[in-house]
Order: sequence, then C-alpha cells, then structure tokens
Amino acid sequence: MNTSPTSPPPPIVVTAHDNGRTEIMLSRPELLNRVDDRLRDALIDALHSVANDGSTRCIVLGAEGKVFSAGGDMEMMKAKHGDLAAIQRGTDAGRRLIDALFDVPVPVVAAVHGHAVGLGSTIVLACDAVVAARGVRLVDSHVAIGLVAGDGGAVMWPAAMGMVKAKRHLLTGDPLLAEDAAALGVVSDLVDTAAEVLPTARALADRIAGLPPLAVQGTKRSLNHVMRLRAQEVLELSFAYEAQTMSSQDLLEGISAFQEKRTPKYVGH
Repeated sequence: MNTSPTSPPPPIVVTAHDNGRTEIMLSRPELLNRVDDRLRDALIDALHSVANDGSTRCIVLGAEGKVFSAGGDMEMMKAKHGDLAAIQRGTDAGRRLIDALFDVPVPVVAAVHGHAVGLGSTIVLACDAVVAARGVRLVDSHVAIGLVAGDGGAVMWPAAMGMVKAKRHLLTGDPLLAEDAAALGVVSDLVDTAAEVLPTARALADRIAGLPPLAVQGTKRSLNHVMRLRAQEVLELSFAYEAQTMSSQDLLEGISAFQEKRTPKYVGH
C-alpha cells in the first residue's frame, strides 16, 4: 500500500474559458488566503503563465472562502525575524509580485467578496477594476503590527485615492469600507452582497474580453506605465524600510498582541 504523504492542494486555481476570460483564484480558505512564500510564488507563476498563453483577454482575480486575503502570514514573519537573508529573499519576491501585477498585458478585474488586508489590499488596488460588496474592508494594517507599508501600499493607496486619504489610512491601519472606497473611485463596481461579486466581475471581464484586444492592451500598458514609474520612485525605499522593521522587536510585539487580543506595548526598536 502506498503510504507516501499526499501533496497539499495548490494555493492558486487557474481556470480558462473559451471567451478569453481566465480566472485566477486564491484557494486556501482554511488559512484565509494568507500570502506566504508558497502562495505568492504561485500567484506570480499564474500571472506569468496567463500573460504568455496567447488566448486570455481579461483576468478575474478572486478568492475562495470568507475573505479575499488576510494579508501576510504572521507565522512566516516570526520565522524570518532577524534572518537578514530570508528577509531579503522575501523583499525580492515581493517586488517580483508587484512587477508581475504591473506587467500582465491584459486587464485584471478584482472580485473582492470579503475583506482584503495588508498585502491583500495591495493586490486588489494593483488591479484594473475592482468589484466589491458592501461591508467589505480594504485594510493596510502594516503599521498596526509594527511594519512599514513597504510591499506596495505606499504606491497603490495614494494612486487609488490621493495622498491625503492614503496617509490617513496607511498611518493608522484603519479600514476603508467598500462603500467609502466606491465614493473615492477606488472600487469601480459596488454590489450589495458577496454573492453578486463574482458574477459581476465575470460580466465585466467578458465585456472587456469582447473588445479589440490590441486597443485594450495598449491602453492598459499606457496606464500601467504611469504606475510603474511611480513604483520605481518609491518601492526600493519602502521595501528597504519594511525590511528594517521585519527585524524589530515591535513587530514581534505587534503579532503577539494581535494573536493574544490585547493592547500592544511598542518601544520603538
């Protein structure tokens, strides 16, 4: 009898449709789709694969389970704490993810049926259209656990809503409700319930997939060029600051306080 361990299910599920729509789904609902090394690498690979398949004209990026993504994996952060080589590898991988999101030549529609936290919110705001349900929260909570918002938040949030509003949320970690995000133009398509999100995102993706692909992709590339230039100005510095805080005692305190549901006591180192 074969007693070899069963391979874990893939953290990303990719489904291509004949009409040019491809769906990429974060598929670890039991872990709230937390972004660890494995899920991040799988998402990068999926984006690269779809970008080169020659048949995809629009992507729907969604997630299974109750939330879109709970953001970075705290256990992974604790495991890397003080390990400069591991932190640098994570920084490099984080930059590759941002580059992959910018470099996808076809539009990406985010289907946000549940909360998107930390890196999860960065992924959402890097998409070309955002369908979200009322009550969903977009949260960049880096500072709340002792981290610099370095993995894209310092680029995506100001670009989506303006600098002052972005500062208000990035410097406090306070959530932005989908209803308020829609009023700011951050959420492009607001629906009433989570059940409406994926059908609405699919319908929008199908409309885009039915348009002239050269015109759509050229427009997307032009718009993303602006974002890429801004990322080149900001990301190297923000990732460097985040790497510093990845080795801080405040990070460990922030994670412990979150897990223990208590008020943290930060000391500034």
